[in-house]
Amino acid sequence: MSSKTQTVGDALLNDIVLVGIVTRDTGVAIHSDALLGKRVLLAISGGIAAVESVRLARELRRHQADLTVIMSEEATKIITPLAVSWGSDTIVHQGWASEMSQLDDFDVTLIAPATRNTISKHVHGIMDSPLMMALSASRGRKSKLCFVPSMHTDLFDDPVTTELLDALRDEGSHVIFNEVDEGKLKQPDPISIVAEVCHVANRSQSSKSIAITMGANRAPIDAVRAIQNASSGRTGWIIAEYLHRMGHNVICIAGKTSANPSFSLPNVFRDGTPDGMLELCKEIATASKPDVWIHAAAVLDYFTEAEHGKKPSGKDNWELNLNPGRKHIEELRGLVGDSIRIGFKLESDVEVETLIQRAEAQIERYGVNAVVANLKEEMNDPNKLRARIVHDDGRIEEIEDDFSLVHAIQGIISPN
Repeated sequence: MSSKTQTVGDALLNDIVLVGIVTRDTGVAIHSDALLGKRVLLAISGGIAAVESVRLARELRRHQADLTVIMSEEATKIITPLAVSWGSDTIVHQGWASEMSQLDDFDVTLIAPATRNTISKHVHGIMDSPLMMALSASRGRKSKLCFVPSMHTDLFDDPVTTELLDALRDEGSHVIFNEVDEGKLKQPDPISIVAEVCHVANRSQSSKSIAITMGANRAPIDAVRAIQNASSGRTGWIIAEYLHRMGHNVICIAGKTSANPSFSLPNVFRDGTPDGMLELCKEIATASKPDVWIHAAAVLDYFTEAEHGKKPSGKDNWELNLNPGRKHIEELRGLVGDSIRIGFKLESDVEVETLIQRAEAQIERYGVNAVVANLKEEMNDPNKLRARIVHDDGRIEEIEDDFSLVHAIQGIISPN
């Protein structure tokens, strides 16, 4: 037998059982710790979207889920248990067995795809397979269940389907939808599904409402030209995604961004102008009263009144008089109450000591809890620090990479 394979065991008790080989060439890159320590049951029913199970299982593992997999008999006709075993790096339960592993205690049970037949049987308490027994047991333990419906729109538009989905929500289960495409309610992509599973798994009474500003500001200088800060918004999106996965209610206030989030975040508002972004922040501060503000946007410190029309092209110099803009972090101070606030400070061509001093000055002036201090020359150099976080108690935390950054921010927001 190849050194890359390992037998799972005899596992042949009459009708069932387990896939007998687990391949070793199954490594994944770790993207977050959002499911670390979480026991997740992936239940695969017989919809055609079962072909996505390998990708879905690998995405769950990227966020460190402790994964158990069970397939219906119909699902095994669409994708082989061996392929799913490879993606999940674990044995795959198929039928009845003496261990009754489907009755283990799981933090989250993910049903993907969830056919209408599966949903109907679950709602009405039918247990004609190990998979259906697992769903019933999860409901009985008040575990978190996530259903990912996948069906033709003719079935989805049936009023009975609406009643079934309402019944799922009424019992406390979560339903993860995608947009209808090509006449079908297709399963969302694995990144989107797992992001929502992470959010559901980590949602608790201690979860926070968090407003994050990100991206660049852009201000016109005439009808067709503008002045803009250099910021892709990438850091803001990374922070927003991680905090959403950690169960928080994230509100994104985005300016001009060239980077995009890897999945659709639920609350995204856009205004790329300096004053427009500020007014949007004020509205959110008043209406939503976030518990946390993260000021990651590159706000224009200087801009000018735009000329009417388009300035004609020519050889003459064009002199611009740039005036200082309003400091968003200062303008919002009186509206955010005792919320946790994290500022950002970017400097270039200065010593680290100067960077730290300017971060400390921001804490002193605006009363923020911490400042993420970046040197432009270091940010994208893998051999240098990603950032330093200066805390209001004088601590300086060295940040090596993006994961360390989001993990540290989570620590500020939820220190316990």
